[in-house]
Amino acid sequence: MTSSSVASPNFGDLALLPAVLSAVETLGYQTPSPIQMETIPALLEGRDMLGQAQTGTGKTAAFALPLLSRLELTRREPQVLVMAPTRELAQQVAVSFSRYGQNLQGLEVATLCGGQEYREQLGALRRGAQVVVGTPGRIIDHLDRGSLKLDGLSALVLDEADEMLRMGFIDDVKRVVADTPKEAQRVFFSATLPAEIERIVNRYLVDPVKVAIESRTTTGENIEQRLVRVDGGAKLEALSRILEVEPVDGAIVFVRTRAACTTLTEQLSARGLNVASLSGDLDQSLRERTIQRLKRGKVDVLIATDVAARGLDVPRITHVFNYDLPQDSEAYTHRIGRTGRAGRTGTSITFVGFREGRKVGWIEQATGQKMSEMAVPDESAIRAHRDEAFHQKVIAALTAGAEEQQALVERLIGEGYDPVELACAFARLARADEAPIGRLQAPRKERAPRDAKPGRGPRDRAPSEGMTRYRVSVGHKDGVKPGQLVGALANEGGIEGARIGRIDIRNAFSVVELPSSLPSSILAKMARARVAGRPLEISEDRGTPERAPRRRNDDGQAPIRRQSRA
Repeated sequence: MTSSSVASPNFGDLALLPAVLSAVETLGYQTPSPIQMETIPALLEGRDMLGQAQTGTGKTAAFALPLLSRLELTRREPQVLVMAPTRELAQQVAVSFSRYGQNLQGLEVATLCGGQEYREQLGALRRGAQVVVGTPGRIIDHLDRGSLKLDGLSALVLDEADEMLRMGFIDDVKRVVADTPKEAQRVFFSATLPAEIERIVNRYLVDPVKVAIESRTTTGENIEQRLVRVDGGAKLEALSRILEVEPVDGAIVFVRTRAACTTLTEQLSARGLNVASLSGDLDQSLRERTIQRLKRGKVDVLIATDVAARGLDVPRITHVFNYDLPQDSEAYTHRIGRTGRAGRTGTSITFVGFREGRKVGWIEQATGQKMSEMAVPDESAIRAHRDEAFHQKVIAALTAGAEEQQALVERLIGEGYDPVELACAFARLARADEAPIGRLQAPRKERAPRDAKPGRGPRDRAPSEGMTRYRVSVGHKDGVKPGQLVGALANEGGIEGARIGRIDIRNAFSVVELPSSLPSSILAKMARARVAGRPLEISEDRGTPERAPRRRNDDGQAPIRRQSRA
């Protein structure tokens, strides 16, 4: 037996197409990860597969490399379709396919996601894209339009299938899987295997290879991990209060999308905080300048997405905030690892909504550490903190001396003013610029049903704190479900589903609560989303009642009203 038989495996042992292998070598990849070693040979053989693995295990390369190796580049039609639950993940997967296929002449990759111009997507499809990556809602939209055809599909990949289930895409997933040619290879990846995913697997996968990769996630013992139970509408006020009270030197606030990054940066800047954003929209030079400003203390709070903050190492970061929960435990570990570096201590604070308790349990189980629960500082705590800060300023002023003000004070006392009353007046003037303490919405113990019956329920009540009601143009008559609305709005607008409030589905339309802080550009993108084949046409709900259908005669004509005689 030669020495190579006991050597560490490498990508050259996996029978990949030479052009794909050369791209892997160019990118600096040497040793395949466990999931890549187990999946690539089976996928090269065309086997169906069920993989249980989380983001961060190398699963994108695990399916992209073998599927690229099996492409027929002379065929100008979709051969590989990848469905992902979010726009960000779909874009990452599409970029990975392009990088791994950089040496394949004639390769075209199309990305079909909400929030993008149809013109670019249609152009890529017309050019004969062999690889199509997208979110369920936009993929269904192109299928309905006839711009995407699956007749020549040789492989279908569902990435993070359990997340698509939680976002309400299960009906879309079933349709795409059912429309895929029976002989096409089907590959499902899921971090967990809920019952609905198991049923789809049993129905659509033929003798699948099953691969399960355990996540080994560890977190630093020098990082204090806390959680705050707060719903979406109260997150901004909760973050503002904690930033004021906590001994923060530098902080990173992680959000899920670029749109949320922009919105939160604007909101905190309006509150007087020294804040900057770091997202995938920034070019490299601007990214580097932003990080340098953070290191030099010109920026105290950085709002960032997961992708943008990869490899970020700033020693003065004392706090990390998970404003939006990450997709998985690996992302959580990466986030909180931005603090407590090089032996220093750090603090991680995670915001958890009412519906996100299970996800916290998964993170705690994977990390092996429990998050301690903390309360949002109340008004009395904020006032006490401000009083103490002002007290320290007064002591410092007395120590430094204030002789230049003595003549004015003696004059006022000579005019008969009480010294204590004078001191109170001076304190009031000195603290006049302190920001007012905003209202904080208490976490809801119960959530109103999303699919309320017409004529009663959520729409009869005032909107939740920090939320505005919007009307969308689909309802019961279109067969729409709450999960479809959540998925379409979240993906097209680039916001997390947890920020979408109550949904009241009526017959001809639906009413949805969205954060009042959403900029008009995000609402415009949401309005372009399509559900049940129709654009949503979002407009602010003014409470106009649903108009009852007009009664008609037996011949289908509207009845003629009799005019009363005087």
